Amino acid sequence: MAERSTAAVDVADNSGDDPLTAKADGTTADGAETLDATDTSSRGTDGGGEPGDETSLTTPELHSGHKLARRYRLEECVTRLDGFSSWRAVDEKLRRAVGVHVLSADHPRGRSVLAAARSSALLGDPRFVQVLDAVEDDDLVYVVHEWLPDATELTALLASGPLEPYDCYQLVSQVSQAMAAAHREGLAHLRLTPGAVLRTSTGQYRIRGLAVNAALRGITVDQPQRTDTEAIGALLYAALTQRWPYENDAHGLSGLPKDVGLIAPDQVRAGVHRGLSDLAMRALVNDGATASRQDPPCTTPDELAKAVAAMPRIRPPEPTFPAVPDFQRTTYQQGYGRGQQHQSVTAVQPAPPLPAPLETRTGRALKWTVSALLIAALGLGSWQIADRLLDQSGGDDPGTTQPSPGASSDGKAARPLSPLKIEDAQVFDPSGRDPIRPEKVGNTVDGDRGTAWVTPEYHGYPNFGNLTDRRDGSGVIVDLGSEQEVSAVRAHLYRSGQTLQLRAAGPGATDPGSLSDFPQELTALKQAGDSLDVRLEKPVRTRYVLLHITELPTDGSPGRFRGGVSEIEVLG
Repeated sequence: MAERSTAAVDVADNSGDDPLTAKADGTTADGAETLDATDTSSRGTDGGGEPGDETSLTTPELHSGHKLARRYRLEECVTRLDGFSSWRAVDEKLRRAVGVHVLSADHPRGRSVLAAARSSALLGDPRFVQVLDAVEDDDLVYVVHEWLPDATELTALLASGPLEPYDCYQLVSQVSQAMAAAHREGLAHLRLTPGAVLRTSTGQYRIRGLAVNAALRGITVDQPQRTDTEAIGALLYAALTQRWPYENDAHGLSGLPKDVGLIAPDQVRAGVHRGLSDLAMRALVNDGATASRQDPPCTTPDELAKAVAAMPRIRPPEPTFPAVPDFQRTTYQQGYGRGQQHQSVTAVQPAPPLPAPLETRTGRALKWTVSALLIAALGLGSWQIADRLLDQSGGDDPGTTQPSPGASSDGKAARPLSPLKIEDAQVFDPSGRDPIRPEKVGNTVDGDRGTAWVTPEYHGYPNFGNLTDRRDGSGVIVDLGSEQEVSAVRAHLYRSGQTLQLRAAGPGATDPGSLSDFPQELTALKQAGDSLDVRLEKPVRTRYVLLHITELPTDGSPGRFRGGVSEIEVLG
């Protein structure tokens, strides 16, 4: 097998487990990855030093029922490794399950774990399992993250066989796009194994342990983008073949035969989608293999995401419906005397008798009366229809015309709308002191719905936590560069359920910052879905358009609120 391009395996931890929920019987909660003593798929070098340096690390002695910060009650220890332990816990304040990693404060990797957790939390991307808290308290360092009991890890999905082509396509598409977004923010995973990828009940793939899993193990590499790209290729390879693309068995999957090198997935298993097979080889080409079918290798998650987008879209399988059972005819038993044997006879419903014809003199008169009334009604209806048509066509006046189809009420053809150029975007901050994540507001006008400006999580109240500086809400102001005729506004929101309003600045406005600077109300203040598509009755002339958010939706649990905007488009 070809020599791997990056450094050797993490010697201090080649167990292959994710520091989330691993149980002795191989089952998992939170979609966590089980312990696998044969996993040699890790790519980086152990920042802790030579093998054996970590064996002297002491894991904090904690027990079930212990509370951190008088809030997080530890329930079950699921991993104890390399001087840290991972727990299933309960956030007693918000009454929800969470996961917690705990290290001693003097652990050599404590500072790097805190830094990685806080950087991951700032990303705010819903495609990743969110870090909720990262604290150094007295003699402990702990990281709190989401707990997803309804999600299933990729390891469990592959235990029953390879995935369908559509599921493989969704896996590589969603994971590559998510990792491309993370790398644009300077974050890498470096431990992207099947246990780090979860699939929710809605079919969305979520990635856990971004930056944190590598920091817990002290893994560092020289080329993080290549490492994560190759890991995505290995995930796709495993999903297509139910085999691990290296010689060693790992994650409950059998490895490839010894000394044969990297074999394309469509040569390992019959019926593999050829385009996805090529894609896996293009990502795994970092391992020293030759690019499949002369396609260039993918060395970054962004390149891999673009290669997926360039593929013909794979449609989901057609739903199967149960066969309709044959019609069962009813039977009844009919007897022919006391001494005769009963026979089964098919029940036949007799046809209803036809009504007797009206042959009497009264009947004939009634028929003529009904006929006359029908003829009179038809004549009256025809006259009314003709009169209405004449009114619509202008009657006898030849100078009266009606607008043609597709024209406006004044007779002019409706002008097609086109997007207006947006020069800039900024966070709406009525207090003028502390705008919310201004470094992310450019995501709302970058043409990519996969990026977003997302608020922090507020607790207790949907109106931005009822904080003094946030009582007037927040939002996004788009600058068109000069006054334009605005006819429509479209927006894609980070989450449905936000209470918001569209407003426009008055003529001649420059650098508006308060709500009074936007006197033109384009919509009413109301709760919105996951998108807006507003067509104005009359165009509005303005340079600045405000999407004003006053209340946020819940963020998965009662008492937690978060919102944001993915994309804004102004049309004229």
